[in-house]
Amino acid sequence: MTVVDLPLKAGDPSELDSGADARLRASPTPDPGRGFTHVVHDDAEGDVITRTVLPCGTRVLTERMPGQRSVSVGFWASLGSRDEAPGMLGSTHFLEHLLFKGTSRRSALEIAEAFDRVGGESNAFTSHEHTCYHARVLSEQLPMAVDVLADMFTGAVLDPEEFDRERGVILEEIAMDRDDPMDYAFEQFNAEVLHGSALARPIAGTPEEIRSVTRDAVWRHYRGAYRPENLVVTVAGGLEHENVVRLVRESLSRAGWDPDEPAAAGARRRTLAVAPTPLVGTHTFERPVEQAHVVLGGSGLPVGDERRFAMTVLNAALGGGMSSRLFHTIREQKGLAYSTFSFSGSYSDAGFFGMYAGCTGERVEQVSRLMREELDRLAQDGMDSAELAKVEGQVSGATVLALEDTGSRMSRLGSAELKTGYFMDVDESLRRIRAVTSEDVQQLAAQLGQHATVRTVVGPGASAPQD
Repeated sequence: MTVVDLPLKAGDPSELDSGADARLRASPTPDPGRGFTHVVHDDAEGDVITRTVLPCGTRVLTERMPGQRSVSVGFWASLGSRDEAPGMLGSTHFLEHLLFKGTSRRSALEIAEAFDRVGGESNAFTSHEHTCYHARVLSEQLPMAVDVLADMFTGAVLDPEEFDRERGVILEEIAMDRDDPMDYAFEQFNAEVLHGSALARPIAGTPEEIRSVTRDAVWRHYRGAYRPENLVVTVAGGLEHENVVRLVRESLSRAGWDPDEPAAAGARRRTLAVAPTPLVGTHTFERPVEQAHVVLGGSGLPVGDERRFAMTVLNAALGGGMSSRLFHTIREQKGLAYSTFSFSGSYSDAGFFGMYAGCTGERVEQVSRLMREELDRLAQDGMDSAELAKVEGQVSGATVLALEDTGSRMSRLGSAELKTGYFMDVDESLRRIRAVTSEDVQQLAAQLGQHATVRTVVGPGASAPQD
């Protein structure tokens, strides 16, 4: 897959809000030698979202949440598992672990104690398209959180002894995931639907590559990717934007990075790629467990597709709760499964959609048929006004509730910056959800039904060769 990144120049006003809703656009204010700053969102309740692009290319986004006494901080690298070179599978996730293992200024224990002594928390995650190191602390501890995360991001030493020790930890993590039949089913389904692309590769890598990768190779991977222009800092909670920018600048300077050295800001991913080629058919994997884990689906929508709001409504109606169609039919009416739901995921140039159920081996075919029938029924008949109103109310409430804490607000800023390049406030999101019609859902269900050609079954009685 060929990836073409279009750089966002620091201080280029024409591209700061490319694609954003018109009422959210604002003119950036130049601050010579300091970058460009503009207010993305400002509402009557005092919630303000501000974005600064430093001359070195680092992007800083904050959301001031009045009344909050805590902050959530995220240091995002525009680097994911899909960006790994041959022979480096799993190295991005390996780095995520290693950045907690010590820097030139702090040991692994000192990094952990920095957050523990103030009652804070820290963690990280790796995805196919980016990596995030994040923490939540009281607002007065924001300088510490920014300094520690910046130190990890810029100053990791990848000590050889720690490297070999963590290699063993990651091998155990991979083994743990493979021992979970449900996780394994979803990993295999992802690989089958996105076959032929880097998105099909497991984020954690394979045991073979983790065992063989060298510390020097991961070090080159780290130094080549963890650069100022690939850094996005997002902070939400009780804060002042100018103070956050100052803290970021000071932390980068301590690391030897010059925040005033001119550079283009990191790219928002754009791609020119051949679409994945799903492995059509049923793929079964024998496991000595009581239940079979069944996943049925196929290609979905990329992240910027305008039909994503219809997808949200469709998912809620089909398999998003105890009143959803899958739950009502498969569990409540037929008693064939304890857990059943639908799901979707999106990347910059691809997506997936699926339905899941866990059942005994002799019920796999019946459950698969019922999942298919419910999707086909949605495509054929759509939704009546009562069901549409119920589902849109469900999704609207869940959208608001999901954004009640600083962590989710911090993550939303990072996702908007790295995935789409524009921010959509809650009111606009709710308007888009409520604008979805039964016909929108019906047409999307028909398309998804045509692509639902992949079935993964992990559990007892499988006869196909194992991977």
